[in-house]
Amino acid sequence: MKQLSIAITLLAFAIVFAAVLPRAKQAFSTPVAAATSPEAPVAPSGGQADSTVVSDEKLGPDGALDAPWEDGDATSIPLNPKDPSFNAWKQMRDFSKDKREPGLINVQRFEGQAPWVGIPTFFHKPIALTPEDLKVGKVEVAIMGAELVGDQRARTWGPTEMRNPRTSEVYHNWGDWTVEDIHSGVNYLQEQVVCDYGDAPQEPFSLDRTSVEVRRMVREIAATELEGGKHTIPIVIGGGHALMYPDVAGVVDVYGKGNVGVVHFDAHADYAGVAFGHLLSHAIPVRKLIMEGLVPGKNFIQVGLRGPNSIDMDGIRWARSQGMRCHTMAEVEKRGWDAVLEDAIKEAKDGPEYLFISFDIDVLDPVYAPGTSTPEPAGMTIHDALRIVRRLCAETNVVGIEMVELRPDSDPGYITMLNCNAVLRQCLNGLAMRKKGHDSPHYLDPLTVDDGQE
Repeated sequence: MKQLSIAITLLAFAIVFAAVLPRAKQAFSTPVAAATSPEAPVAPSGGQADSTVVSDEKLGPDGALDAPWEDGDATSIPLNPKDPSFNAWKQMRDFSKDKREPGLINVQRFEGQAPWVGIPTFFHKPIALTPEDLKVGKVEVAIMGAELVGDQRARTWGPTEMRNPRTSEVYHNWGDWTVEDIHSGVNYLQEQVVCDYGDAPQEPFSLDRTSVEVRRMVREIAATELEGGKHTIPIVIGGGHALMYPDVAGVVDVYGKGNVGVVHFDAHADYAGVAFGHLLSHAIPVRKLIMEGLVPGKNFIQVGLRGPNSIDMDGIRWARSQGMRCHTMAEVEKRGWDAVLEDAIKEAKDGPEYLFISFDIDVLDPVYAPGTSTPEPAGMTIHDALRIVRRLCAETNVVGIEMVELRPDSDPGYITMLNCNAVLRQCLNGLAMRKKGHDSPHYLDPLTVDDGQE
């Protein structure tokens, strides 16, 4: 009886294998085509990109495709415009119904409090919903959340948890209860106007369509001009590193192609030449920005590269052919962190007028950031990270920042969120230092750099 059962099972496997094998051969023998041409422009007002709307004649009465996809490899992803939810995910509500004047909206009840009291926003700051709110509120830094990956099970929850005082703030007070930073002597949350600009809309099943909306929202913030010609600085909390493309592109839309430099902190190089035919993934944003002419290779500075899945020798040669400056952890091992830090800051100062900081938290050693999608051992210490982001924001003209690859659910001890919060705070600290004129190399408040005794 047992032998008969085994024979029936083997026969079933054979039947399934015979049915699947022809399709498998076709799938692996046919080159995957790009979703769209690399030259295809991104819709300027938040339209659809890298997808194909199927014409009405190819759709049945219920919106279903007449022909199955199995007929061959699709070079584009068909969409159904008859679906009533086709654009519902990005439909803005009518803010005029709020019957309020433009400006910041403070949702907190108290002037200041402990971190666990109040409605969670980024640093318990007021919220803004429109560019008019930013302009009237004289917002200097607008923090927004963004995710490109789909539903509840796939998303990273980085923006949500960064607002959560239980996981990221611990004992940092807010409002009038905030105090000066011990390195700079500056109360960076009082010295500048910071707001929570909410989250970018998300199409649950398409990185490409969501990317267009993220780019639009980043551009919307960066284009807000304040008195004196300064612009609001967008800070994006993610989310996977595919966000780097729309985040940087949105800033470049405002400041111009070739005018923005990028300091990219990451364990991984992110300029892979392949992504299973897709033009957007967390592995290729650097190459995409360079190949589309948005940021020349010479404007890229990479810090922290390491590990077997980061980059190969051909990748290093390609990066150098593009004029990129790549500082690996191998270089840190040979020369020491202080020397590499000084070189990276000097290169940033010698580059374009405007600077964007892309901070992938897996640049940190996993002991400091276990809650990330692609951890890699032997990384940067949190002390070194805080030092370099503070100096970059104080000593260069930073016009945009992103912090990506947060994966809080894989770190039950909240170490990752504590350190990500610290990095974000030192970015704000550096921006406030620059505003106050503390932009000399490695400025530290003289009151705190010694024991104060003779």
